[in-house]
Amino acid sequence: MAEPTPIHGRRAMVPGHREIRRLAGPIILSNLSTPLLGAVDTAVMGHLPDAAYLGAVAVGSVIFSFLYWGFGFLRMGTTGFTAQAHGADDRDELRACLGRPLVIAGVLGVLLIALQWPIGRVAFALMDASAQVEAFAGTYFAIRIWSAPFALTNYAVLGWLLGTQRARHALVLQVALNGINIILDLLFVVGLGYTIAGVAAASLLAEMAAAALGLGLCAHLLRGMGGRWSRARLLARDALVRLFRVNRDIFIRTLTLIFAFAYFTARGAQFGETTLAANAVLMQFQNILSFGLDGFAHAAETLVGSAVGARDRRAFSAAVRTSTIWAAGLALIFAAGLALAGPALLALFTDLPEVRARAEVFLPWMIASPFVSIWAFQLDGVFIGATRTRAMRNAMLVCVALYVLAVWTLTPVLGNHGLWLALILFLGARGASLALAYPALVRSLR
Repeated sequence: MAEPTPIHGRRAMVPGHREIRRLAGPIILSNLSTPLLGAVDTAVMGHLPDAAYLGAVAVGSVIFSFLYWGFGFLRMGTTGFTAQAHGADDRDELRACLGRPLVIAGVLGVLLIALQWPIGRVAFALMDASAQVEAFAGTYFAIRIWSAPFALTNYAVLGWLLGTQRARHALVLQVALNGINIILDLLFVVGLGYTIAGVAAASLLAEMAAAALGLGLCAHLLRGMGGRWSRARLLARDALVRLFRVNRDIFIRTLTLIFAFAYFTARGAQFGETTLAANAVLMQFQNILSFGLDGFAHAAETLVGSAVGARDRRAFSAAVRTSTIWAAGLALIFAAGLALAGPALLALFTDLPEVRARAEVFLPWMIASPFVSIWAFQLDGVFIGATRTRAMRNAMLVCVALYVLAVWTLTPVLGNHGLWLALILFLGARGASLALAYPALVRSLR
């Protein structure tokens, strides 16, 4: 990786509580629109006469979640580099920071379409669904795979908008994506009776519409920013090498994180269907917590990146401190809410008494999670914003190895409690390992 730029020189605006609210609020709202889409998909399929339709959408959605999430570096890496260019007030580089990931998104998207047959065969073999569910899911996959270039384009556009501190524009884009998807779901499935093909077509068309909207929005913003497109800047060797290294590190980190949570689900299955279902319900709380903490982590990415670009250590420290205060407040509120109303909240997710009773047994682990999760989220945001992703990648690899070892050691003795303890230790190790690397990060920015 290129040598880090020392932070000294012109002053950036020192971020305070208002800037954190301005950035994090829209991001949290846009995150919350995603589970609403999943709920509508489930609802429209759940009212069809055959449960295989619902299972097929669940299988197909999991495949694409994993497939696209793996390319999340197009969002995270773009945010860090764009924020640094924004902080440095480099208008030409701001254009290049959008152009490079858009080219990568297009190439990867076309590659996914070209490789759809082997990808589909491997994915369905791993899911091990019934023949009917796999047939329906195959239809879903064959249609939605064509959204790949547009979905990845949306990642790049979203990262660029966040990097330029256009959080409200990012909110509009995400709400438009999910809103169009929901409307088309209802039109195609409920109105026209297209069943599984209708849900897949709705997702495809929504991604296409959002990509067109996002690119148009970026073009409008760039006209107001000034600067010019430069092929030399776009294809600068040093910039491309740094982009590749950062994206490679984030890609490895993301796949490792995906494995960790998939491993949790797989090992939970050994304790029976009721415990597996209880774990799934409790993990919904972890997902909701993630949506909230992600908002402040993204704010940290943007403000830290801007401070690095402006070479302003005071703004860097303020960005880390202020975003962490807000994230800690959210973690405290979330934990208190679960402690006071946990059983009632569980009832919102399932009306099966045995699953609710089982989930209540393990609820204390979920109450503890916010106090441990916050540090991993926040420090991820800091390291991504500073584009110091090598340390983040290495920490994740070490932590997941410790996590697997903890699962092997603890579950034979403590059962499902051991599995949850291993997950908490994993989350804590992620935060602790990045905290150990944080002083070196700060020193590198002098």
